[in-house]
Amino acid sequence: MTPEMVVHLAREAVIVVLLVCGPLLGVALVVGFVVSLFQAVTQIQEQTLVFIPKIVAVFVSVALFGPWMLRQLLAFTHEMFNQIRLLTQ
Repeated sequence: MTPEMVVHLAREAVIVVLLVCGPLLGVALVVGFVVSLFQAVTQIQEQTLVFIPKIVAVFVSVALFGPWMLRQLLAFTHEMFNQIRLLTQ
């Protein structure tokens, strides 16, 4: 295995991680911003108010994006196994 192959595999792994985590982090960011904006407007300074909407939003986004995330991870895994198979031949 050459260093170029290792760098390529690491780059692909980072891209897959960013693709899979991106929607969940984006939803959590937007919900956190909206709740923080609501807190600033209403002057409610309850620290725990942010957690419940974020948790619910992330669970809903996992339910919505879950099949797509699974397809991305499976495609990456199949590609890794194909690379292993090619290296052993």
